[in-house]
Amino acid sequence: MWDCTFSPLLLSKESDPVLVVGSIAYDHILTPHREQKRMLGGSAIYASFAGSYFAPMRLLGVVGNDFDAQHLERLKRHKIDLDGLIIDRSGPTLFWKGQYHENFSSRETLETQLNVFETFCPILPDVYSRTPYLLLGNIDPKLQLHVLDQFSDAPFVVVDTIDLWIETRHSELCRLIQRTDLLVLNDKEATLLSGESNQILAGQKLREMGPKSVIIKKGEHGAFLFHDEGLFPLPAFPVTDLQDPTGAGDAFAGALISYLATVRSTGYADLKRAMAYATVTASMVVEAFSCERLFLGGSTVLAQRFQYLCRMIAL
Repeated sequence: MWDCTFSPLLLSKESDPVLVVGSIAYDHILTPHREQKRMLGGSAIYASFAGSYFAPMRLLGVVGNDFDAQHLERLKRHKIDLDGLIIDRSGPTLFWKGQYHENFSSRETLETQLNVFETFCPILPDVYSRTPYLLLGNIDPKLQLHVLDQFSDAPFVVVDTIDLWIETRHSELCRLIQRTDLLVLNDKEATLLSGESNQILAGQKLREMGPKSVIIKKGEHGAFLFHDEGLFPLPAFPVTDLQDPTGAGDAFAGALISYLATVRSTGYADLKRAMAYATVTASMVVEAFSCERLFLGGSTVLAQRFQYLCRMIAL
């Protein structure tokens, strides 16, 4: 049985920093029940806010001339290092519009405007290039490789991706995966990348492609960890008030790597525990639009949910 003590060392001196590289966007979301326009979003935003509950976060991304200063203040209040944030005055911030269909069973992209993100090709600040934990959010694998190539010492690398890059940047993604410690993707993406519809076979095949470990997310049905020491299934935290699933996967990855940075260990037991923290963090995200639950949730809610999840899986 797990020790259910909640112990994220929030911004602890013992925590290693985490560098998050990804998109920063304004989102327009339509769900079966509601529509919200011009919300703060993007993989780097969700991952950084989620990770900030566990470890010092460094954010590498780009925004445009329309970016609201209040968002910068919110990031700073979560002690997120913004030395890697580029404000490009030449155009607007990345924009994405998407629609969720009945029961949130599928999502459709209605519009994407890359704007300043189209030419984003960052040179890392020197201190960033020595960060021991690196999360490469679901952006173009060419850009992910560009960032990774700037590291002198190999960090612990977590890679997230989506079906778009699997289909359009397959060779670059495969090269990146070979340099990855932990690959995180959902079940549909796992099938697309591996060619296996059975998730157990998909996880095994993905590990053969190079990553030391693989996590396949299955939404409300939880996630599977594939590791040298075994296969670990974890159920999702039961959510009864689903509002907007956008960013839940990014928050999952951000919380997961940040917990590992806090304990300074990436062994099998640590990965399993990190998955549990990631699961309860992601469960908060889906209960509101944008990052509102991460802004307001706090460690007390995470503690309660972590302990509840532990009791769920205890034998």
